[in-house]
Amino acid sequence: MAGPRVTVFGYSTEGYAAASQMAAKGADVRIIDESASSAVHLNADIAKTYPDIASLKEDDVLLSMEPIDVAISKAKYLFFAPRIRKTGQEIKAEVQLKFKDAIRPLKKGSSVVFSLPTGFGGNGENAELLQHVTGFEAGRQIRYYYYPLEAGAPPPRVIGSHGGAGDEVLAGLLATGKKTRPFAAVQASEHLHAMDIMTRLSAVCNVLEVCRYSRGDLTREDIPDDDLHDIFLDGMMGGIFDMRALAASIETSNSLLYLINSGIKGVDGYVSRLINEIRAVLKKNEMKAAKTKVAISWKIDRYAMRGDRLAVLDILMSKLRDYFGDVEAYKDPGSDIFHTDKTTIAVACSKQDYEHITRTCKGSDMLVVRANPLCESGWQ
Repeated sequence: MAGPRVTVFGYSTEGYAAASQMAAKGADVRIIDESASSAVHLNADIAKTYPDIASLKEDDVLLSMEPIDVAISKAKYLFFAPRIRKTGQEIKAEVQLKFKDAIRPLKKGSSVVFSLPTGFGGNGENAELLQHVTGFEAGRQIRYYYYPLEAGAPPPRVIGSHGGAGDEVLAGLLATGKKTRPFAAVQASEHLHAMDIMTRLSAVCNVLEVCRYSRGDLTREDIPDDDLHDIFLDGMMGGIFDMRALAASIETSNSLLYLINSGIKGVDGYVSRLINEIRAVLKKNEMKAAKTKVAISWKIDRYAMRGDRLAVLDILMSKLRDYFGDVEAYKDPGSDIFHTDKTTIAVACSKQDYEHITRTCKGSDMLVVRANPLCESGWQ
């Protein structure tokens, strides 16, 4: 007997991971590639062969396809997990536009699982939009669930449900091992997600602020804690997209908004400090900007739903080019980027990037800046 029909809207890392998990459990899965205006059939064998969306795209696998409208209209469950690349106030408009496209062909009796993070009350707005576009009321003719996903982060503690109703089949599809997640009111799930994100980012910002306060006085020898030295810019970005959504949903100034904005400013402030530290390294080593190349090494998942890392990379590039003439970004740590007639300052933005640099560029007379809380630097 065939499993439930599932369609995932969005060729994203998170969407593909969810689709692969459900295909392995026997679901009849389609995943929508917006750029190709089509939905492809993802079976358990394909999901097992290709562990992520990047490997599937790189091999250019020929998969059976069907029109997007057909894939959505036949779906029992529609997962909304697109890639969002707008920034600032344009994010909400992009999400709403894609959500409208995704839900328009839905039939009565189907279910929507919203997998992007929202602010407080965001799912209520989505439910209203769902009714406006389809004519079906969330919780009655169509079920609506909230289950925000993020690559590399633990799955949500609960499945938010508009109206509070559960679904054993959906719970089974989303279960990890033998553990199924309980259902909760969608408002409660918003609050739990906010608590988890704020707790995670608060821990990072505490470290950043202490290191900023003590800069110049602390070294690796002073603080031998590997966990601290292994915090890189890439990891600091986890949850920033979600925090910005929370901040945008609070209309009046209060202590909660202050806490949220403090977390956002903590990471934004670190990015500014990193830029200043790179300039300071140049001066300390008596190097000339015109004869120096800055190579930003940052393996960014280009299929992730959230585009905040790409936005921060653009900021780094822009600000550094105000001072250095030659600045390049390399998103693949396997790139051979350090053969140049200029002195290279390599900025490692993740642990993976740093390990690649130290492994492949020994003796290259290159200055490496680690984008960690202490902004450590040294010759390679």
